Amino acid sequence: MTQTNSGILNRIRARLAPVLLAPPILAFLPALTLATFWIGGEVALLWVALGLPVLFASIGGFSVTSRNNTPRDSVTGLILREGFEAQLEHTLEDCAKTDLRSALYFIEIDDYKELTHREGQEAIDRVLQSCGERIASTLRNRDTVARIGDSKFAVILSPVMQLDLETCVQMAGRLQAAMEEPISLDGTSLYASCSVGLCLNTRAPGKTGNDWSHAAAAALSEAQQNGPSGIRVFSTDMQQRTKARGSLREEVTEALEAGHILPWFQPQICTDTGRVSGFEALARWMHPVRGLIPPGKFLPVLEEAGLMERLSQVMLYHSLTALNAWDAAGLKVPSVGVNFATPELRNPNLSENIKWEMERFDLPPSRLSVEILETVMTDRPDDVVTRNIAALSELGCRIELDDFGTGHASISAVRRFNISRIKIDRSFVLRADRDPEQQKLISAILTMAERLELETLAEGVETVGEHALLSQLGCGHVQGFGIGRPMPFDQTLDWITAHEAKLQEAPEIGRHRR
Repeated sequence: MTQTNSGILNRIRARLAPVLLAPPILAFLPALTLATFWIGGEVALLWVALGLPVLFASIGGFSVTSRNNTPRDSVTGLILREGFEAQLEHTLEDCAKTDLRSALYFIEIDDYKELTHREGQEAIDRVLQSCGERIASTLRNRDTVARIGDSKFAVILSPVMQLDLETCVQMAGRLQAAMEEPISLDGTSLYASCSVGLCLNTRAPGKTGNDWSHAAAAALSEAQQNGPSGIRVFSTDMQQRTKARGSLREEVTEALEAGHILPWFQPQICTDTGRVSGFEALARWMHPVRGLIPPGKFLPVLEEAGLMERLSQVMLYHSLTALNAWDAAGLKVPSVGVNFATPELRNPNLSENIKWEMERFDLPPSRLSVEILETVMTDRPDDVVTRNIAALSELGCRIELDDFGTGHASISAVRRFNISRIKIDRSFVLRADRDPEQQKLISAILTMAERLELETLAEGVETVGEHALLSQLGCGHVQGFGIGRPMPFDQTLDWITAHEAKLQEAPEIGRHRR
């Protein structure tokens, strides 16, 4: 059976579910109609045919009329938020009157925007349709499923006498497993994960549907904080954390516009000469009260708020300003690396914007290194990200692949994106001078890079031993705390001067040559 036929059958089952759950009289419908005709003839049969639908519509539990009057999502066929909220209040009323128990689940597809950009809206609609069908197939017929957002579904379990936390968590696992089965799209398989937040009605912080809904949303938010495929149950302390995240979001947005989030610069040096080969611009937030806030605290908040593109613009402006200032001070800094987030790489005007900025600062494009992650690479040559990176490379910017070895970049993708340099992830560098297995991995990466005529830089170099080993193995550049920590711009001037002075005194560290 094809995916399409299966989806049609599932939708038919969903439409027929109320009929299949009608009172037991339906089981005797053939005998009833035959007896009616036999006793009363065609007139009696007509009255039965017209009267039965009215009778069934008035019987509790058979709600074809109410279902048809409830607005439904055009993609999944599920009820929308309005119908969901009404059912939520109805469920709470039932639980209050009869001391029954229920649970509310919020389910959201992980990386939905990424999937949409990569696969296209038509494919995503089929994914949503499949997810809705799978959720419905996992539940009982009297449970409620709704689509309450672009990538978000809600489930209300029909009230029962007994419902414990363990059972609810197991149900969340089954929902998650059903949604994460591969989805067949035009002969290829697409994998989509989801996060789940849930709350029992007995754990809700208030007695209204709004209270219950906010509790499930807080649990979902908590699940998403720990990466994809998370499951969390609502607890009272979640509300405080959710409120704190909301406050941080407002604060970090203001900090970005007020100029409190700026690039700090970490030096990169050439292993052959020891000289500065560039700086990487890293976002840092200097809070006026709490001091330096690490990027792991505020970058996810900026991403959640949709402000990564704005951050890239701020970082680019101040990095080009720094290049001009270094030039004016007579200090030779060949280039500066700026990390570009995926939303920025999808901006159709990106290459024109960067060209304009380079001309405004009177700098050649070759002095800007555009750093991208392996995760932005796709196999679609017409993807907007591919076109943007190709345009930036043609403009003359250097394209660097960050955190190499931790993603899924293929050699063909490296070639297609015209990568200038790969940055070996710090996980390969850690204790490399003492770990033979690490040395083998680094050697393999360096050999591949040499064959592909790519420059190399190792990140996370912290010790003299790691620095020396990488030099011996032929890694072209190094960066890390052992070289220099990220620093505000005004400290870079003294650092470069001091570093150049040391080079005059210390022997050159480089690879052995024969």
